[in-house]
Amino acid sequence: MRNNVIAIAVAAGLLAAGAVTWLGTAQEKQANPEVVAQVPDRAVRAPVLAAEGSAVPGTGTKLRAVELPKMGKAVVDANGAILYRFDKDSAKPPKSNCENDCAQKWPPVLTEGTPSIEGADSKLVGTVARADGSKQVTLAGWPLYRYSGDAKPGQWKGQGVGGTWFVVAPDGTKNLSCLPTTTAAPTTTAASGGY
Repeated sequence: MRNNVIAIAVAAGLLAAGAVTWLGTAQEKQANPEVVAQVPDRAVRAPVLAAEGSAVPGTGTKLRAVELPKMGKAVVDANGAILYRFDKDSAKPPKSNCENDCAQKWPPVLTEGTPSIEGADSKLVGTVARADGSKQVTLAGWPLYRYSGDAKPGQWKGQGVGGTWFVVAPDGTKNLSCLPTTTAAPTTTAASGGY
């Protein structure tokens, strides 16, 4: 019987020692957590840069077709900023005519890679070289811009400015759905080469 008591005491001691060791290890890991896998710094920063509107090297600008109340179909950038086209530019061939002061008020949508669009025909998206060598995103050949007067995503305060700036539709045409009361939709008359 004495041998049984000793065996039980030894077994209990071993179990207790094992439990203490396991518990101590678990508490140590909790106090000093180990990094199981490290995420590359670039992967962490990429979404932050994109959210701030900066291009991530080697990636293309991402556009998205949206439907807005009152405005209808439009195109936005990754930050939700409404995009515009300028009647003094050309689509065939693509050419931007907004430089210097104009580009301060109407910043061009730039890219370092191949741009893309969600919700519209990706074949319509391209680029055009600007005078400074940067690549501007185009839609159906039309260079795209943001308006500095749009303070938050979804605003379209640039719609109809000067009778030449318009929210761009997902097919590259002008969105004429919601014009300011001071700007009339362009009309075509026989005198201006219409039907």
